[in-house]
Amino acid sequence: MPEQSNDYRVVVFGAAGVGKSSLVLRFVRGTFRETYIPTIEDTYRQVISCDKNICTLQITDTTGSHQFPAMQRLSISKGHAFILVYSVTSRQSMEELNPIYDQICQIKGDIQKIPIMLVGNKSDETQRELDASEGEALASKWKCSFMETSAKMNYNVQELFQELLNLEKRRTVSLQVDGKKSKQQKKKDKLKGKCSVM
Repeated sequence: MPEQSNDYRVVVFGAAGVGKSSLVLRFVRGTFRETYIPTIEDTYRQVISCDKNICTLQITDTTGSHQFPAMQRLSISKGHAFILVYSVTSRQSMEELNPIYDQICQIKGDIQKIPIMLVGNKSDETQRELDASEGEALASKWKCSFMETSAKMNYNVQELFQELLNLEKRRTVSLQVDGKKSKQQKKKDKLKGKCSVM
């Protein structure tokens, strides 16, 4: 199937076991699975609106292993926005994001216009190795946005994808496709900018 030019491509990166697939499946399907199944690469699609036209939000859930560097480079070169996930229970998972971030910078060049979210997943866990302040510090260094999530508890999952789309300044991207918005949503749009979640 040929690539649609009006696809909006989001790529999810992170170490193995941090919950990338869980976040994507929670967002796309509203489900959570307790068992861990390693991913090679999966793509999920959802209809959204881009510049008032219907287009496809294409979410690429990447492998957590380092066995496929060519796939990683291709995902970065095709991606419009990036979610970099670590687990708050693993300091190493945060450190493993450094080379991925560096590669995004190398391939994309000026990343000031590229939406990037740093995400501390598994915020429901009590055995933390990382505080939210450490995620905020790294996001500040990388000049990107930061959020803690829990795919298991469905905490900040919709908000994560909403915030990512809000960061897109090159075009208007919205999870709302039918054009109907509540008064509260219209008010939020005026305050927040260009994007909204259904």
